[in-house]
Formats: sequence, C-alpha cells, structure tokens
Amino acid sequence: MNGICYLTGAGPGDPDLLTLKAHRCIMQADVLVYDALVNPEILTYAKDGCEMIDVGKRAKCHTMKQEDINQVLVDHTKAGKIVVRLKGGDPLIFGRAGEEAAELAEHGLKFEIIPGISSALAGPVYAGIPLTHRKHGAQLTIFSGHECAKDATGETALDYKQLATAPGTKVFLMGVSSLRKITEKLISSGAAADTPIAMVRWATTDKQKTIRGTLSSIAEIAESSNFTSPAVGVIGNVVNEIDTLKWFEENAENLT
Repeated sequence: MNGICYLTGAGPGDPDLLTLKAHRCIMQADVLVYDALVNPEILTYAKDGCEMIDVGKRAKCHTMKQEDINQVLVDHTKAGKIVVRLKGGDPLIFGRAGEEAAELAEHGLKFEIIPGISSALAGPVYAGIPLTHRKHGAQLTIFSGHECAKDATGETALDYKQLATAPGTKVFLMGVSSLRKITEKLISSGAAADTPIAMVRWATTDKQKTIRGTLSSIAEIAESSNFTSPAVGVIGNVVNEIDTLKWFEENAENLT
C-alpha cells in the first residue's frame, strides 16, 4: 500500500482563506500533523478517526524537534497512510517544508506540496497596505526576523546593509521579539529613521491588531502596548496608504 504526504499551507488564519485543494486533502487525511498557528477550526475538517498530531512550535516552546517531525512524516507515509502536514501560511515561506520534502524524497516516499496564502502577503492586505504601488515602488523584499543562520562571528546572516538600501517594500515574519534589534540594525545600516513601519498581529482573524510608527519609534510603541507575536512587519511608504485603504479591523464584526 502506497502512502502520500501532502505538505500543505493552512493560510494566514481565516479558514475562508484555505485553498480548496488543502480542504480536500484534510478531509481525506488518515494522519494530520499540524503546527501551532493553524486555526483550530481548520482541524475540524478532518474525518472521524483521523490521527491528530500536534507538532507546534512557538518561540522557545517546541512540542517536537524538527528531526522528530521528519521521522513522524516518514513513518506514517511509509505505513501507507494519507498524511497531511499542515503549516500556517505557505509551507515554503519560512515553513521548513523544503527540509521535510527532502527527507521524504530521501526515503523514496511520495509527496506533494500545496501552496497556501502567507501572512506575509495577507497580513498587509487586511491592514490596508498594498505591498506594491506605483507611487512607492515596484519591488518587494521578504525576510525572516528570526534568522537562525549565523556567520563566523555569531551574528545574523542577514545582510542588513542590503535590506536597508533596497528600494520598495520590506516585509518580515517572526520578528516581534527581535523588533528593536531589527530596526536599530536597519537604521545603522543606512535606512532613514523616519521610514514608516506597521506591525499586524493575528492577521485575517478577529484578533487582528495593527500598530504603526517609524523605524526609530516602533519598538517603543510595541513594548508599551504589550504587542506580542505572531505578527508580520511592513516597512516602507506604502504603510501610509492605511489612512485611505484600511477596511478590516474597524469593520471586522460586520464582515462575513
């Protein structure tokens, strides 16, 4: 009996933003291996008898190590099961699905990768921020605010000088706990201190909240308002479009 593993994006939070293919795979799954940021409502789409395995990671709290997650996927797929590995957002945007797919491939097991809507894209949209705009540039840069890779000195492998001087919009994920460090490094690397920035927490859900400031002020604003993860950060003049384009937070209770 041949098994298969679907490495699947669950979207940014709102279950209505789950893709039709992801929904279909979840309903067929024998085993559902899910992350912490997956909306619990999406888990209810699984059939009766589906084995549910929580492998969520939040900050320093990891339910299971990555190598153990890989082994879970291999074992259940090898056993002939339909396995859905459900990840928040898109599985290949800071989701480590590439590593999991490589592990499955190494064992000669069948897999598919199902894209999902990343919070890096949906968060700004739901805050009223267009990531590209004719008045503000046509370039978009996405980076991780929680960069694990280090250089020889133990510093982040991110090229802050390049990030600071790149035109257009910058978006980062997993950066709330490092927000002060990120903004200070951008400024010291050449970014203007008064560059607009917004942070969007729990994007697309009824818990969504957006705060705004500049690179020099946003860390203080976030700390004073007890702003916590998960959140997506948006840097650039497009942030000012919120004044005209905000649509979700003020009207969330009336939206369907």
